[in-house]
Amino acid sequence: MPANTTASSGTTGSAGGKTGRKKGRRARLIVIVLVLALVAGIGYGAFWSVSTVRASYPQTTGSLKLDGLDGTVDVKRDSYGIPQLYADSDADLFRAQGFVQAQDRFWEMDVRRHMTAGRLSEMFGSGQVETDSFLRTLGWRKVAQEEYDKVLSADTKKNLQAYADGVNAYLKGRDGKEISVEYAALGFTNDYKPAEWTPVDSVAWLKAMAWDLRGNMQDEIDRSLMTSRLDAKQIEDLYPPYQYGKHKPIVDRGAISPVTGKFDLDATPSDTLGSSTAQGATEGLNTQLSSLSDTLDQIPALLGPNGNGIGSNSWVVSGDYTTTDKPLLANDPHLAPQLPSLWYQMGLHCREISAKCQYDTAGYTFSGMPGVIIGHNQDIAWGFTNLGADVTDLFLEKVSGDGYMYDGKVKPFTVREETIKVAGGKSRHITVRETNNGPLVSDRSGELEKVGQKAPVGNSAPDRADGYAVALKWTALDPGHSMDAVFELNRAKDFPSFRKAAAHFEVPSQNLVYADTKGHIGYQAPGKIPVRLKGNGTMPSPGWSSEYGWKKDPVPFDELPYEYDPKRGYIVTANQAVIDEKKYPHLLTEDWGYGSRSQRINDLIESKIKDGGKISTEDMQKMQMDNTSEIAALLVPELMKINISDKSVREAQKLLEGWDYTQEPDSAAAAYFNAVWRNILKLAFGDKLPKELRVEGECLYAPRVDSSGPVDEQGKLVRECGRRAADTAQPDGGDRWYQVVSDLMDDPKSDWWKTPERGRDKATDNRDQLFARAMADARWELTAELGKDITTWSWGRLHQLTLKNQTLGTEGPGLLQRVLNRGPWNLGGGEAAVNATGWNAAGGYDVVWVPSMRMVVNVGDWDKSRWINLTGASGHAFSAHYTDQTDKWVKGDLLDWSFGTNAVTGATTDTLTLKP
Repeated sequence: MPANTTASSGTTGSAGGKTGRKKGRRARLIVIVLVLALVAGIGYGAFWSVSTVRASYPQTTGSLKLDGLDGTVDVKRDSYGIPQLYADSDADLFRAQGFVQAQDRFWEMDVRRHMTAGRLSEMFGSGQVETDSFLRTLGWRKVAQEEYDKVLSADTKKNLQAYADGVNAYLKGRDGKEISVEYAALGFTNDYKPAEWTPVDSVAWLKAMAWDLRGNMQDEIDRSLMTSRLDAKQIEDLYPPYQYGKHKPIVDRGAISPVTGKFDLDATPSDTLGSSTAQGATEGLNTQLSSLSDTLDQIPALLGPNGNGIGSNSWVVSGDYTTTDKPLLANDPHLAPQLPSLWYQMGLHCREISAKCQYDTAGYTFSGMPGVIIGHNQDIAWGFTNLGADVTDLFLEKVSGDGYMYDGKVKPFTVREETIKVAGGKSRHITVRETNNGPLVSDRSGELEKVGQKAPVGNSAPDRADGYAVALKWTALDPGHSMDAVFELNRAKDFPSFRKAAAHFEVPSQNLVYADTKGHIGYQAPGKIPVRLKGNGTMPSPGWSSEYGWKKDPVPFDELPYEYDPKRGYIVTANQAVIDEKKYPHLLTEDWGYGSRSQRINDLIESKIKDGGKISTEDMQKMQMDNTSEIAALLVPELMKINISDKSVREAQKLLEGWDYTQEPDSAAAAYFNAVWRNILKLAFGDKLPKELRVEGECLYAPRVDSSGPVDEQGKLVRECGRRAADTAQPDGGDRWYQVVSDLMDDPKSDWWKTPERGRDKATDNRDQLFARAMADARWELTAELGKDITTWSWGRLHQLTLKNQTLGTEGPGLLQRVLNRGPWNLGGGEAAVNATGWNAAGGYDVVWVPSMRMVVNVGDWDKSRWINLTGASGHAFSAHYTDQTDKWVKGDLLDWSFGTNAVTGATTDTLTLKP
């Protein structure tokens, strides 16, 4: 036993009860299979015994001594291993939270903290040096340390320290294989030993969350890369304006009051309002900016591929329109599928609320972070979606010697040295240089030393010489209060205290929906959102001029949009525009999600409540699983008008007859339509994009490019191969592309519909010819993928989810990956559907982001709330709770969510008592 714990009257890993015994048998079978596989070898020439596998299983019954506790803490787990903690002080509650999360998920926590600190090379060797270098340049860990030292409240720091003490109490006396089986695998090539957890390790995770939800940085890069092959009008075609009349924004009334200067629900907008769209002196960068894009692809996207598709759904309905007579609140964040799930379900309960013990809350949190991120307490419920505010800008910097040019003078860099330790190799040393616009991200790439060599800039720009460097300005690189906000949300009791907490949630900028037991519903847009001096953040700006950059202070919180008890009786947030730009003076972003999901949710709610109808918990659950495709409703009627002579293609076309546009996993029509949509995008747009945006390895012949753009010299074409990762390539098929195609439908002779003759394929000269070719290409693509017999086709066979264990499940030997990973599952849903099982049309049909959890909160009658996680509570690959929620998640089922003491006790199968 570890030095700090003693066990009594308990078993290790026991589930208890009939359900628990069944899962225990399944776990033993998994262990046997694992051992047989590992005896055969996993590429390391060694094997693990049953004792190695079982060594990391947590004790979940009986009692344990936990140093530092003031009183006992009860850990009650249900049949899915979800823990509910009961304590008599805040310190004991968070100390126990750290201990329990370390029991279930420490490997995941350890990998994450090494990622946020730029220290993956210490665990995984030289292959991670480039990633670590980029993350050290961004300085996430440095900023997190500054937050902890200088910004966060004393109470927050006490909670963070208590959490860290709990984690370390679990680690004390345990070697790696006793913590998680992945350490045993790591031990074959590395003598790595886990270090103690610190409070800053928890704070730094918020930087990773902010990075993956940073807004339009990828769009800014992509627009810049497009300038090498497309003109300004063509780029504008591919980034159409948001259609406020078609897809409702979140907030439909209110403005900044000319009297108070605050956002007022009863104020009307001034005629002078409207976001600035002034462009900077820079129209774009040359294709060498692709090096930055390549580097971004290598950063672990723990929340999902950054781009137009990533997002979430949340909505809240007033009790006036529900069968419960109290609000119902739903939330399902769309993030990267992974093992274990990003989320950890948990309840944190003070046995008696007092000044000493202030929490009674439950929901979803992150392993490695105290508190609850999304969920409810005894008074209010809340949900998050990504607001998508533009909080990053790239700046061209004219570098000169040891400094950079600013307003005609050379200013010295801020410089720091970083040492990257490498497992099994020599340490690497890098120098990080920063300007007043942030760190030089171009220093991490040899190609980027020449970024801007051909960038079109104004006459006032300095001599480009060998090109410009690139700096990143990002709100998350300034210390902030977001960790304070987590605890304040957990304690909030009404809308004013909820808004006060939201004011501290600075990064990442999120849409927060709200409901309370008194029947009120609300919304708040928080976040540190920059005010630009000039430009709109859609293209890199000149860093050498004080005319650009950001004002000292961001948009004041009091001027950010909110809603409270709107007359319509519901609020929907799904990454659409927050408010009509004509009603609002501040630029939040030029790159909203285009509102397909949000409008579908609006329509579903309105259809249900018209004529006095009421919405139930089951209705909310069904809405989360809605598979309808907006783009199919637009295109299928046109596709059916096209005369197809080829019998095999006509056979496939007939699948679309009478199709209701729902994307069920067993639908042949959904499979064929999505293949047609993928091929329309490739023919009309993908083949015309520069190689830096196309899928890596996909090659075609195109006109060569010089400083003036595409050049076809004497009919000679150049073979170009794509360079972008499959899950971030363009066109990704998200709802931005829905709008692009919708805008072109009335122009059947647009140049976008024209394609050259290639091989056996004839040139297309108009929309219908391109559609016909796409239908033929889709037919033969699916014949190769699914077989010639279309009666065997199904969307789920194409659209599959595979869960990969982080990190050995993606980087380790093949057999190890097969042992640690799970799947595939055949899924319904799709891109920009409410059931947003996202796929990238440029890269293929595999699922690249998912509703990472789903919840429906029954406000006031908390025990009738329901929830589900993508995987399970445990991060141990051979635990019964590793993926025990996934099958239900696939079907759209939800689990009962107990909150009250009696309900939790009734659902409990395991009880562990932690004693001082």
